[in-house]
Amino acid sequence: MRLSSATTSDAVLAQLQRLSSRQAELQNQVATGQRLFQPGDDPAAAGRVIADQLELRSLAQYSRNATSALEYSKTSYAGLDQIKKLSDRSGELAVLGNGGINAQAMRAYAAEVDQLLEQTVALGNTRFRNDYLFAGTSTDKAPYAPARGADGRISSVAYTGDSGRLSVPIADGSSIQPTPDSGTNSGIADFMNRLVALRDALQSGNAAAVQAVRPNLENSEDLLVTSLSEHGAIQMRIEVAQSQHRARTDELGRQISNEADADLPATIVQLNQTTQAYEAALSSSATILKMSLLDYIR
Repeated sequence: MRLSSATTSDAVLAQLQRLSSRQAELQNQVATGQRLFQPGDDPAAAGRVIADQLELRSLAQYSRNATSALEYSKTSYAGLDQIKKLSDRSGELAVLGNGGINAQAMRAYAAEVDQLLEQTVALGNTRFRNDYLFAGTSTDKAPYAPARGADGRISSVAYTGDSGRLSVPIADGSSIQPTPDSGTNSGIADFMNRLVALRDALQSGNAAAVQAVRPNLENSEDLLVTSLSEHGAIQMRIEVAQSQHRARTDELGRQISNEADADLPATIVQLNQTTQAYEAALSSSATILKMSLLDYIR
């Protein structure tokens, strides 16, 4: 079977184009360190890379959520801890006011309790990133509304937040509540009103009334201790989730690298082989393409 010179020329040029294209591809891989540039370079690997990148984006969002939740939890914990210290001091004053002391000392203790009350209200209305921490999900308004008498002192405190609780997703199918629950929030209001009762009992010099409020103050203290313990556990859970996010992110990075990055030693070997083949093809094609019928006649 005879092959026309045109057919031979087309085949030679097609081979040169394939070798040139492969050489350029390998040179690009060596220069960039990347193996995949278009999905068509390796459709299966490209599909895996896209899936891993989507998971990476989800992990990045969960990581941001976890960081924000940890900040909310730590700020809530700090507020609760301060209220707990005020509770401890009010318990001490209740014990002192229950003994045989004079009326002047009891009024001095009442003045201190009044300041503890003001501090507790201020702490209860703590804001973080413009959100009230102890308001449930009604984070746009102060949760503790004190009523004041003609003398300007707090006479009662109402809780105006709701029974909801902030929930933050930190993984697929997993959320966490970084702020106090409704029981704690309303319990803080109860503690404030118990401080009002303690102050008034001390102010009036009524030791029996002081004695009566002590068990309620102890209940408030137990509530605060329980909430602090819960927040400690919440923070530990968030930190574990963050550690898992970092480990998974590193693993996905390695998987993407394995799929998309070029194996430089192997790629360089292939480039050298392709370059040699291209040069040999150029030499051969120069000889083939300049042959004519006259070469055979001679």
